[in-house]
Amino acid sequence: MKVAIAGAGAVGRAIARELLDDGHQVTLVEKRTEHIDEQSLPGAEWVQADACELGDLERVGLQDYDVMIAATGDDKANLVVSLLATTEFAVNRVVARVNDPRNEWLFNEDWGVDVAVSTPRILASLVEEAVSVGDIVRLMTFRQGQANLVELTLPEDTPLAGKPVRRLQLPRDVALVAILRGRRVIVPEPDDPIEGGDELVFVAPEDAESELHEAMNLPV
Repeated sequence: MKVAIAGAGAVGRAIARELLDDGHQVTLVEKRTEHIDEQSLPGAEWVQADACELGDLERVGLQDYDVMIAATGDDKANLVVSLLATTEFAVNRVVARVNDPRNEWLFNEDWGVDVAVSTPRILASLVEEAVSVGDIVRLMTFRQGQANLVELTLPEDTPLAGKPVRRLQLPRDVALVAILRGRRVIVPEPDDPIEGGDELVFVAPEDAESELHEAMNLPV
């Protein structure tokens, strides 16, 4: 996969390192000379350019990339990068970093964002996940269908214990994508049993979250 990352600060470099380790082709686009350090990531391509400028993105050849990651420390810049990547270069996937949670509402399809990643939101979600057995915790928001990645931890005495996945009566357009059980990550098969304490990860439209809560036989 060919990935462009706007912003080569600590966050951008960390993302690039992970992607390079996974065998992807990565280009870092950074306008500040002092942030360009080719020795730190020798497997990446470095381009000194302003990712908010159409001409600079044309020079990068952004139309040939599969993913654009807007990872600068400036939310305004990340929105502009996302919009240009989607509208001018038809990049298939645009992921944007949200620095200030107050701006999170802007990071949607109107600005070309497929996935908005807010570190404060993720950290808060992890805290909620640790203390909120039986509650739905929203982990991430996707553009398509206004869907969310949500997690729900079943109580130990759940009436669903022992039932196979195929017996779950999920709301329309809701999909169970993973079961976290102890240190195991289980890709659910129809005959896999549900156990008390399981952390269930779903993709669900926002308007189906309350119905999902009820479908898991949880008290309101």
